[in-house]
Amino acid sequence: MAEPEFTAKGVRIGKRMRSLTRAGQVRINDGRVELLNSYGSEIDSAPVQAVRASKPWFAPDDKALADINGQRYLLTLADQDPAPGEPG
Repeated sequence: MAEPEFTAKGVRIGKRMRSLTRAGQVRINDGRVELLNSYGSEIDSAPVQAVRASKPWFAPDDKALADINGQRYLLTLADQDPAPGEPG
């Protein structure tokens, strides 16, 4: 299995007003965007070309919106910096 191209850990993933996980992961691997919960189980995934990401209006810099398979997810990145040598 190849190394993921991008991994963000400690991501809060929500759908509308509901929090799905407070310590999830966003991973880009083999041309797919994957949202994972804190146990590593997949919440949703789609090919990179089918995912639309944007920044919500008037939101802090640590928030992003991702449209995956017709579902809109609010992603909040972790406050802490990754350890040296760890992906961000």
